[in-house]
Amino acid sequence: MNRQLLMVAYQCGPDMGSVSQIGWEWYQGMAQRRPVTLITHARNQSALAAMGVSTENVHFIDTEWLAGPLYRFACRLFPGREHAIFLLSSLDYFLFDRLALRLARRLRDQGQDWGAVHVPTPVSSAAGTCLDQLALPLLRGPLNCGLGNPHGFESILQQESQWLNHGRRLGQWWSAWLERHSPLRITLTATQATRKALPFAQQIQSRMLLENGIDPRRFVATPYPLLATANNPLKILFVGRMLAVKGVEFLLQAVAKLVQHDGVPVELTLAGDGSKLADYRSQATALQIEANCQFLGNVPLAQVPALMQACHVFCLPSVRESGGAVLLEAMASARPVIAFNFGGPAELVTPDVGTLLDADSPNSLIEQLHIALLDCYRSPRRWLEMGLRGAERLHQPHSLGFTWPDKLDAAEQMYAELSEQLQPALELNPLARNA
Repeated sequence: MNRQLLMVAYQCGPDMGSVSQIGWEWYQGMAQRRPVTLITHARNQSALAAMGVSTENVHFIDTEWLAGPLYRFACRLFPGREHAIFLLSSLDYFLFDRLALRLARRLRDQGQDWGAVHVPTPVSSAAGTCLDQLALPLLRGPLNCGLGNPHGFESILQQESQWLNHGRRLGQWWSAWLERHSPLRITLTATQATRKALPFAQQIQSRMLLENGIDPRRFVATPYPLLATANNPLKILFVGRMLAVKGVEFLLQAVAKLVQHDGVPVELTLAGDGSKLADYRSQATALQIEANCQFLGNVPLAQVPALMQACHVFCLPSVRESGGAVLLEAMASARPVIAFNFGGPAELVTPDVGTLLDADSPNSLIEQLHIALLDCYRSPRRWLEMGLRGAERLHQPHSLGFTWPDKLDAAEQMYAELSEQLQPALELNPLARNA
């Protein structure tokens, strides 16, 4: 088979956000295995250059003339609502995709040839691609979307204008129309919710693979910190965006109960930036736990492993989390995890590696958080053992692709599988290769 790969990644750059990091991991990982031609957005150029990426086989498409006005309009329409701003400002993707097809055809006319196409980003099923028209084996995703909303948290979800997600249905219909005749395609889905959100024709061509993963060289199992005692605080860690849906306000209230009602010494570290950061600092002060909290702001990815190693327990109380890669990072570091029983975390966390919280209101979630954290303090050896089991699971090969090497191996197998189907298709339609 032709081992040259065309990768088209709208988002692709290190330390530029979670989805851009996914695009970067796919590109740099696969480029170490086979020749890769990358087509990406011009906004990623400086980040790729900083990593020393050669531009010989990298091509940039600039749609900022459209994305810029969209972003400014979204900021005025939805001030401080990052989710809504992201959705509206990313509409230039549909133009990017069409221009990527045009560019790929031009490169092929100039003599470039590929055995397969991979479109790792965007990760939304609403962002379909017309690259099937190249008549090449195509791998799309992994996608992570289609998640509904949990009952009882409407006031939280409204703060991020989650109602805009209904507009994604238009994108899903457009995607289904674009990809209606694609016998040489596999759509990867990260969760069962994502798979169910796909049109039926795409569901039967889908495979399960997590959209994100860990680098097992960076996130390694490390000894548990000294057990929490009256003289050694319980070290709790949160890493994520400071947004309403991430549930930080519930975590702060649970910690306040631990400190003030139970007398538990606590050190809560919160790493991440976002529109609610100032509000959460003020909340910690109002709850009189500012001395127990460290707000680190934005933290480079290279520093996250050390944060994981320093904590007793990792907590992600997000009420609407499609993925949960940060939970994998904690488990790979041999740390037990606590998460809300909904979305991606519900498919990743099992009772042997952590605790899933069942709640139907903010108050019940706060109480469940309080109970779980208090148990972590009172039964430290049980939680230590959960961390060890999590590390054991993460550092073994898994079909869902917990680690990037596992994910790349799975993709390689699917490229080969699709390529085997290409020759019979060409024999039926020899002109398809020049589409």
